[in-house]
Amino acid sequence: MDTIAAIATGQSVCAIGIVRVSGPESIALMDRVFRPADGSAMSAHASRRLVYGALLGADGAPVDYCLCTISRAPHSYTGEDTAELQCHGSPVVLNEALRRLFALGARQAGPGEFTKRAFLNGRMDLTQAEAVVDIIDAETALAAENAAGQLAGAVTRRTDAVYGFLTDMAAHFAAALDYPDEDIEPFELEGYAARLDSAIGELRALLSSFERGRVLREGLRCALIGRPNVGKSSLMNALLGYERAIVTDIPGTTRDTIEEKLLLGGVLLRLTDTAGLREAGGEVERLGVGRALSAAEGSDLVLAVFDGSQPLTDADAETLAVAARAKKAVAVINKSDLERRLDPAVLPGGFAAVVSLSAATLDGLDGLAAAVRRLYPAPEAPAGEILTNSRQAEAVGRALDALEHARGAMRAGVTPDAVLTEAEQAQRALGELNGRSVAEDVTERIFSRFCVGK
Repeated sequence: MDTIAAIATGQSVCAIGIVRVSGPESIALMDRVFRPADGSAMSAHASRRLVYGALLGADGAPVDYCLCTISRAPHSYTGEDTAELQCHGSPVVLNEALRRLFALGARQAGPGEFTKRAFLNGRMDLTQAEAVVDIIDAETALAAENAAGQLAGAVTRRTDAVYGFLTDMAAHFAAALDYPDEDIEPFELEGYAARLDSAIGELRALLSSFERGRVLREGLRCALIGRPNVGKSSLMNALLGYERAIVTDIPGTTRDTIEEKLLLGGVLLRLTDTAGLREAGGEVERLGVGRALSAAEGSDLVLAVFDGSQPLTDADAETLAVAARAKKAVAVINKSDLERRLDPAVLPGGFAAVVSLSAATLDGLDGLAAAVRRLYPAPEAPAGEILTNSRQAEAVGRALDALEHARGAMRAGVTPDAVLTEAEQAQRALGELNGRSVAEDVTERIFSRFCVGK
């Protein structure tokens, strides 16, 4: 395999910039581009020790004084010989180091190629590799914690028990069939029924974590809806902590959707402020209202905002109708700082929660946060055992279907080979989950999500 190199810290100015190298020539390349301060060759130093010295340009003159470390195979991130240059974070210095490495025979690493090599060399399985990019992309502490658990192998440990049981069952059947004269315990399906039920329960529990895992990783699509001037934009600004949306007393100020991300009650919301729902007075307004309806229909959560200083009016009917069709909806009675004229009791009973607040004074925002937290509580599964991407969920789902078919066949009294055919399907699916058996195009698609240098 050839030797790859990349800047791992991007092209912006930073305190420390890192150039990573992996492959058979990594340590030899360090001997040519880095001169330790003690005058020795870098290859003479122990693995995983930071060594101070000079980064050398093409003419042998120092271009930076920095740190270097090497790791010898197989005890490295990729399982190959690797090296890192930890320089001052100047893009000029980092690019000069990279040009020098390329001139000496290294090539530019592709997106995710370091982690891909770690997977191919058996340093991590596929769920762990996917966790690397999940940590990088994490937008909440809980998402990072779950990704770290997956990086430590939590999903694999949980499914390995099922995979091992299926292997034991298949091996027992094959041995009893192929060696009838040996002293092998007779193969009886009934003896595996309890363990099969346990395996099904294990996969069901794991698969049930996916929907919450999707929210954990991607956030909730959340739409603010309401008739004009109920305070949707003011509420968005209050939640964000700065004036993102223009607020006026003129109806129809918000004519297009405005999207931002925020944490509310520990839940990541992809919040969309929409145009006021009303009879459109022109083409632009009609388009704005149309986008508002589309945003609401495509949301996981709708915050239906009402003006608490006025009684419910016919103009609120469209808001109520949209909220009734939503997956989940919370009624937000705004303007609690003014005299209340809207009785919450007149609202329909389909709302998951009713919250009173003032976007102007920020009073009551904690109540909205608490309502969202109750609707989307933190997963009960331990960190790392929450499925966060559709590829993993699809593989576990196929394994679960196969095991349920196997149990049905067992109860129907069919021959053992028919049951074991389903068990083998489940094994293949679990093999795809962690990369024991996965198509090359799937692997390429997974690692294409990574940034260069990781």
